[in-house]
Amino acid sequence: MSKNVTPYKDSELGKKEQVTEMFDKVSSNYDFLNRVLTFGIDISWRKHVVELVKAGNAKKVMDIATGTGDLAILLAKSDIDDVTGLDISPGMLDIGKQKVTEEGLDSKIDMIIGDSEQLPFEEETFDAITVAFGVRNFENLEVGLKEILRVLKPGGSLTVLETSQPSKFPVKQGFQFYSKYVIPTVGKLFSKDKNAYDYLPESAAAFPYGKSFNNILLKSGFNSSKIYPQTLGVATIYHAIK
Repeated sequence: MSKNVTPYKDSELGKKEQVTEMFDKVSSNYDFLNRVLTFGIDISWRKHVVELVKAGNAKKVMDIATGTGDLAILLAKSDIDDVTGLDISPGMLDIGKQKVTEEGLDSKIDMIIGDSEQLPFEEETFDAITVAFGVRNFENLEVGLKEILRVLKPGGSLTVLETSQPSKFPVKQGFQFYSKYVIPTVGKLFSKDKNAYDYLPESAAAFPYGKSFNNILLKSGFNSSKIYPQTLGVATIYHAIK
């Protein structure tokens, strides 16, 4: 990232601890706000991620920064029988576990607390790894990517869905206005953490999206990576191969 963006400017805690605290606070209404603020379009983005994972015939998949489990659930529903959802926030995981049980997917999905920079798995464990709206929250992006590479099998894939910045008029100007004013305003109306919905668009704006992030993936050791812009460039899917 071009700068180290954290949720709480005056906190002495590291980014990792701050992000954990923030997501614990917003977990109860995170899904509701996510659907409202993305107009539900994020569901179609996640489905595209699942299509890319399935195209590689993955059998054992980990979803990092799984949050409340939306992507892990979609993966399991796509006939992938071994899915691990990993997140650093106990609050988000509690919601995710409830959703997994309600969907009758406890036998397919294992939801665990874990740190993306210290993954509790042996080398070459997974066929595929996904991260949806999570890599910008890594305290050390390169360390997290190298850990992902370590636990992927040769030929395995990393599929990242992340917010990006549109470059064409008038989408660019409209998205900037929406991020700067609408997201924080709506977030503060409904969220228990007034800082969270300032941090989320700020961290998205600071993230090295597009070719910049693609270059980081290649520098981290992935053999190839493709970019799939979504919805006029407001989000991007990256599909990298070990």
